[in-house]
Amino acid sequence: MMRIKEEAVERHVLAVMVDNEAGILARIAGMFTARGYNIESLTVADISEDHAISRITIATNGPPHVIEQIIAQLDRLVPVHSVRDLTEAGPHVQRELALVKVAGKGENRIEAMRLADAYRARIVDASTESFVFEITGAPDKIETFVALMREVGLVEVGRTGVVAISRGPDAA
Repeated sequence: MMRIKEEAVERHVLAVMVDNEAGILARIAGMFTARGYNIESLTVADISEDHAISRITIATNGPPHVIEQIIAQLDRLVPVHSVRDLTEAGPHVQRELALVKVAGKGENRIEAMRLADAYRARIVDASTESFVFEITGAPDKIETFVALMREVGLVEVGRTGVVAISRGPDAA
């Protein structure tokens, strides 16, 4: 019997510097789609004073050889200036923002407020029947908070996706 060796799937965060031009995001997403790669999270921001360069932060996953292929293929796209695997590069900070709507009365309302306080989520909207909490942190913290809110009346979640930057004085 032949056994197929399964490779460990790893989560990686990539910082991609690109020309700020129409269609680049579609080209990058198309590259992922055409090759069957998954995008867990994607954020884009203009980062230069003259609005010429954007930084795309992509969270993806796959075995090491797939991550290497993703980086190589991104590097070959014409408007891409650089691709940096923040996961491989060393210590980095990851953050995400989420808006979490919870409806509830009585004990569930009190528990939602207690949990929000424990997770340092801020109330950004409130009515007699619901709250909207704003929470920032590592993706695991957001996921745990959302899971706990499911138990007390979660209605809706909006998430920004991961933003990451390397630690220390050097730029990505």
